[in-house]
Amino acid sequence: MDPLPTASRLLVTALSLRICTRRALPMRFRASCILDKQLRTPQQKRLYSQPVSRQPVIDRSASKLFKSADDAVADILSGSTILSAGFGLCGVAETLIHAIKSRGSESLHSLTVVSNNAGIEGAGGLALITKSGQVTKLILSFLGNNKALEKKYLTGHITIELCPQGTLAERIRAGGAGIPAFYTPTAVNTLLQDGKIPAQFDSKGNVIGYGTPREVREFNGRKYLMETALTGDVAILRAWKVDEAGNCIFRYTTKAFGPIMAKAARLTIVEAEEIVPIGALNPNDVHLPGIFVDRIVPATAPKHIEIKRLRRPSLESGKPLGQNDAAARRYRIAKRAAKELKHGYYVNLGVGLPTSAADHVPEGTQVWLQSENGILGMGPHPTEEEVDPDIINAGKETVTLLPGASTFDSAESFSMIRGGHVDVSILGALQVSASGDLANYMIPGKVFKGMGGAMDLVGNPDATKVVVATEHVAKDGSSKIVQKCALPLTGAKCVSTIITDMCVFEVDRKKGELWLTEVAEGVSVEDVRTKTDADFKVVENVRNMEEW
Repeated sequence: MDPLPTASRLLVTALSLRICTRRALPMRFRASCILDKQLRTPQQKRLYSQPVSRQPVIDRSASKLFKSADDAVADILSGSTILSAGFGLCGVAETLIHAIKSRGSESLHSLTVVSNNAGIEGAGGLALITKSGQVTKLILSFLGNNKALEKKYLTGHITIELCPQGTLAERIRAGGAGIPAFYTPTAVNTLLQDGKIPAQFDSKGNVIGYGTPREVREFNGRKYLMETALTGDVAILRAWKVDEAGNCIFRYTTKAFGPIMAKAARLTIVEAEEIVPIGALNPNDVHLPGIFVDRIVPATAPKHIEIKRLRRPSLESGKPLGQNDAAARRYRIAKRAAKELKHGYYVNLGVGLPTSAADHVPEGTQVWLQSENGILGMGPHPTEEEVDPDIINAGKETVTLLPGASTFDSAESFSMIRGGHVDVSILGALQVSASGDLANYMIPGKVFKGMGGAMDLVGNPDATKVVVATEHVAKDGSSKIVQKCALPLTGAKCVSTIITDMCVFEVDRKKGELWLTEVAEGVSVEDVRTKTDADFKVVENVRNMEEW
C-alpha cells in the first residue's frame, strides 16, 4: 500500500479534530464540526448566519478618511439601528443622511433611528429618510412640527417610541459607557412608567402598540424608574474640525448629542466641516477622542436654521408687543414670572411664554439662563449680523451667548437638571392641578408632539423650584387650573407656583392644597373663583401681582 494517502488522511483527520476543539472558534463553527465528524471536514458555510462580507468593517490599521459620504455608508445593513446626532436641524449629519437616502429603500431599509427629533419636512434632517420609507421605527423625545411624520405615525406607517430628552441622553451615555441600566426620577407616575404611551397605530388610527412599562424602585423614600441603555450599529454626526486620527471639535450647541452617540455605536461616521492633519488640534480643545471615530468624510451639505428668531426693538424697550388683549395678558404673566428669578440664580425657561420672563429681569440682576440642549449663559435673540446656525435654544430658535457662557452635551445638561443644580424652572401648561400635577405635552387625539425635556425639568422639585406660567383659561374657555388633571401627566406633585394673567397660586405639594396669594389689577377673588375649576384657599392679605 502506498503510505502517502494514509498519511494524508491522518493529517487531515488530526487537523480537523484540532480545529473542532479550539475554544477561540465561534460556537456555530464547533457545532458544525461535531455534526459532520464522520467526514471530519468542517462546513464553513454554516459559520455565520450572515455573510461576513456584508458586515461594516472596522480596520484599525487603515486610514479613517473616506472619499465621500456615499462610500462611508455603502456597507450599512438594512435593519440597522442608527444613532443620528443633532438638535432640530442644528448639528445634523446632513451629508450622511443624504447619502443614506441615495441608497434607496430597496438597498437600505427597515432602519431604527435614535435621535432627539426627526427633522423638518421639506427642510432637512431625518425627514429625508422617513419620507423615503427607509425608517420603520424612531426613538425620539420630540416630533416637533413635522406634520408629515405625525401623519405617518398616526396612520400606522411608522413606529415611534417617545422618551424624555434627558433620559434619552442618559440611555445613550450609559450605552457608550458599558452600563446596561440605571434609575432616574424622570417620568415617575406618568404614562411612561406604566408603558401606556402609544407607539404604534393601525391605518385607521387605532392604537395597536404601546411602550414598555418601567420597573419602579424606591431609594431614600423616592420612587425611580429603571431605564435601559441604548446602543447603535452606526452613529452619524457632524463636527466642526476633525483631524485624521478622528479627534473632533464641535461648535457651540452642535455638541448636544454628538459625543455621546459616537461612544454608543459599533461604527461611528463623522462628517467634518474641516479635516486637518494629525497634530493640528490642541489636545485641550478636543471634545471627542479619536478612539470613538471610525470613518471621516467631508461635510458638503449646507447648514440649516430651523427657526431664525431675531431681536426685536420692542423687546429691548420692555414694552408689550402689540396692543391686543392676548399680548397684554402674556406681558403680565412674563413680568410677574421674572420676579421668581433672583440675582445669581441658574434658571431654565421653557419654550414660548416662559422665555419672555428673561426680558423683564431688572438691570443689575445677574441670572444664568440654562437651555437643555447645552447652554449655560444664554443671551437674547441675535441681530441679523449675529445669527449663527450653531447657536440655538431648546426651541430651535437662534440665540446669542453672554460673556461667561459655556456649552456642553445633552447628558451634561440634564445632569445639571436632575441633580438639582438649577434653581428655578419655568414651564407652560395645558393643565395644572391643585396638588401641583402638571400636564403640558399631549392632548390625546389632538396634540402628540412628545415630552422633550419637560419630564426631566420637573423630576427634582425639592431641589429645583417648578413654576408654571400660563394663561388662566384655554382657547375654548376651559380652566387650566383644575382639581385633577384629565390630560397625561408630565410630572406629579411637582409645581410650587402658578402664575396666570389673573392671579398667582402657591401650591402646598405635601397637603395637595392651592393658595391664592396675588391677583392682577382689576381682578377680584370672585373673578378667580369663576374661572378656576380647582378648589383653593385665600391668604389673609392678597397682594396685587403687579405692584411688588
